[in-house]
Amino acid sequence: MFGIGFPELVVIFIVALVVLGPERLPEVARSLAKLVNEFRHAADELKKELGADALEEGRSELEKVRQELLKKVYVPPAAPEPEQVKDLKGQAQDQKKEDKPPEDPKDQALENSISDAQDSHEKTI
Repeated sequence: MFGIGFPELVVIFIVALVVLGPERLPEVARSLAKLVNEFRHAADELKKELGADALEEGRSELEKVRQELLKKVYVPPAAPEPEQVKDLKGQAQDQKKEDKPPEDPKDQALENSISDAQDSHEKTI
């Protein structure tokens, strides 16, 4: 605390006792304690106020930077024209008609064995 040690505090107390006297020393000590307490409270409030202002300023600066980055980097996709949507739907339907589901090898083998059985049956008749 201001580089004052215990010996210096004792000297200050003795000088104050001699100058002020034993009757007024407790009153002055209380007044001095209240003054120091109010000064600390005011300093804390000032720190909080400056900290809150700096914090709010930092947040607004971050928001500005965020908006700038979004403008530079993010480009929202444009909505397709109604004609394009119709064309795409038509192409998708055409593709579905052209695409046949892949044949299962088991189904192919079954069809082969059925046709072989029919051929052999016809030959026997």
